[in-house]
Parts: sequence; C-alpha cells; structure tokens
Amino acid sequence: MKTMFKNYVCIVVAILIIAPALRAQDKFEVSVGADLVSGYIWRGQDLGGVSIQPEISIARAGFSLTAYGSVGFESKDDKELDFTLGYEYGGFSIAVTDYWFDSQKYFTYAAHRTAHIYEATIGYDFGPVALWWNTNFAGDDYTKENGKRAYSSYFEIAAPFTIGGVDFLAELGMTPWEGAYSDKFNVVNISVGAAKEIKITDTFTIPAFAKVTFNPNTEGAYFVFGVNF
Repeated sequence: MKTMFKNYVCIVVAILIIAPALRAQDKFEVSVGADLVSGYIWRGQDLGGVSIQPEISIARAGFSLTAYGSVGFESKDDKELDFTLGYEYGGFSIAVTDYWFDSQKYFTYAAHRTAHIYEATIGYDFGPVALWWNTNFAGDDYTKENGKRAYSSYFEIAAPFTIGGVDFLAELGMTPWEGAYSDKFNVVNISVGAAKEIKITDTFTIPAFAKVTFNPNTEGAYFVFGVNF
C-alpha cells in the first residue's frame, strides 16, 4: 500500500509541475459532460438503477486521460470512480483502466481487500465494425476455486449503422472463459442502441439515447434511456 500511495503522490507532484506548461499549450482537447441514465447496464451486467455519470477527458497527440464516475440515486448502488489512460492511432487503440467502487476505501490496495480492478484494453476500429478485447490483470478480480486469478476477459464486436437518419450501434459481447462475467465461455451481451437529438424548442435540443440489452447467460433483459449534458 505504501508503494502505491507513493506512486499517487509522484503523479500529483508531476501534474503540479507540468500544469503551467499545459496551460500554455493550445493543442489539448478537453471535454466535460455527464449522462443521466434510467439504469446502469454495462457489458450485459446490471450495476444499478437511475444514475448520474459524469466524465472529463483531456487528450493530445493520440494520448488521453479520462475520469469517469457513476452515482446511483438509490443508497444501495455503489459509487464508482474510474481513470483510463489510453492511446489511439488511426483505428488502433490501447488503454489501461483503474475501476474503483466504494465498497472499500480508495487507498486500500492490500490483496483480497482492495476495491480497485485494473483492466487492459486493445482494439481496432475498421469502420464498418470494431473489435475490443478487455482483460483484468490486477486488483479485485474474480478468483477461481483453486485460488488463482481468473483474468476475467470480455471480447466485443460493435457495428454502427443508420436507419431513418438515426445512428444505431449493435454490440455482441462474450467472455472466453470462467471469470467475473460467467463461469465458462458465454455470450453475455447482445444490444442495440440508438442516439438522436430530441427537439425541445426551435433553438434547444437534448442529445438522447436508448439501448435494449439482453444477457443470454443470466437471461436478463434491459431497456435503458439516457440524456447527455
């Protein structure tokens, strides 16, 4: 834990040192926003009810650092805070994400007690279809009966398309082996979503989206509506 805490201190100090230089640059792209969703469904898993999900990202030259959170309206829903460091070049992308849930204190890194999950992602967007592979490599991952880490993994195929001027996205997600998503190879996510600007007045619109999701493994079915701010 002391080593991890020192690493965070070093990161904070580095940010404070380079902050003036960052302010002097004009090539950084910064985005801030939030989603309000009727339910928190992620990779075919039900993670909570109505939630607000803020996000801030800074990017330059293909590199990006993103902070994402989720807070449910119900007290039983876990609070979530994630940081993702990524790189994109053309259609290729790689990333490392630190997921954290408030079941344990943030700076708890001890084995079998931490609420952090570390995931590596690699993907390629071919245009008509995009492929993604995600694997948990450290932290509070699923543990098999023999005590070994499962390296829980999730593979997804996503294909965008347009109908009637509305943008859709179809997703097929599966897990290759026993882990956090299933106890064996299984399809865990079949979903179709659409995004559209909803006109409120002649000068005011709200970006909105809706998604239908099925999880054949758990026999779950979900319909989620959300708006972007």
